[in-house]
Amino acid sequence: MTVTTVDPVSDPLWRQLVTGRETTLFHSPDWLGVLARTYGFPVQARVILDDAGLPVAGMPYVTVRDFMDRRTSLPFSDFCDPLVSDDDQWRALVDGLLLEPQRVDLRCLHTDVPLRDDRFTVVDRALWHAIDVRRDEDAIWTDLPGSARRALRRARSAGVEIKVAQDEADLRAFYELHVRVRKYKYGLLAQPYDFMKAIWDVFVAADHGALLLAVIDGQVAAGVMFLEWQDLLYYKFNASAATHLDARPNDLVLWEGMRHAQKRGLGRVDLGLTDGDQEGLIRYKRKYASEEKTITLLRHQPPGLPSDNDQLARGMLRDMTRLLTDESVPDTVSAQAGDVLYRYFI
Repeated sequence: MTVTTVDPVSDPLWRQLVTGRETTLFHSPDWLGVLARTYGFPVQARVILDDAGLPVAGMPYVTVRDFMDRRTSLPFSDFCDPLVSDDDQWRALVDGLLLEPQRVDLRCLHTDVPLRDDRFTVVDRALWHAIDVRRDEDAIWTDLPGSARRALRRARSAGVEIKVAQDEADLRAFYELHVRVRKYKYGLLAQPYDFMKAIWDVFVAADHGALLLAVIDGQVAAGVMFLEWQDLLYYKFNASAATHLDARPNDLVLWEGMRHAQKRGLGRVDLGLTDGDQEGLIRYKRKYASEEKTITLLRHQPPGLPSDNDQLARGMLRDMTRLLTDESVPDTVSAQAGDVLYRYFI
């Protein structure tokens, strides 16, 4: 096997590999380009070529070197399985990364090949859900549990309307909701606005996604950013106003996302990663999901890591996050803090 390293955003070898087989949004050159554009990360991919020079396996990654320990992963992506079919391909791709004194993180959903590598340890698990929308709308409605149908009827009776976002003003309204959810519900900083704008430019403006907004009395009450790749519509970001939850806007915007996927001729809606402690979000997704699987976070951590400096730096980031998401801090300041600090949360 010949192993080469390429830029997966621009190199045709990577596009040939990921479009010639079943892959995910997080393998796509467009998604990897959003990461590079927003954060300035050096996105790379190791690719195995066959005797004819054609790509047969590969893995994208980012190696970060900053004031914390050196680390390799694919940041801010729900999962990204290495595109391998056996242990030999996996080792050919990963062995070079393990020669360096660095932490290596990997999230796997669709392949168990890396799980057999005893150089990696399972450090966490999360849930993944998807909705099969290949049936007609009436059949999908009939198969929904009663709680989902009641929520959708409640949203319609409460006057919730669904709007397809058209411009950056709509994106800004959604982002402001996103900042507040991250801050007040989870005590976390939000991704930079530039990240959302890059996603808008690369996916939504190019007709490879849609931002659907739930509107009540002229105000945006909830929204979901949906992104397309191959046969799937990805439910990537959701935000909602706590003051309007009784009207069930999240349910209606997801239902309209399912209908949008059908109109686009797509087969499934990928509901993405949910941490095990997010019980409310798990219940919400299970109302609609036809599939549930486990995402496994694997980690290779050489002896001596994390270093004292790394642990100190991460403690400082936690303290700064707590301070900058305090209710006394203006939302605009919390958003600006995310612009500066979010790149380090990997």
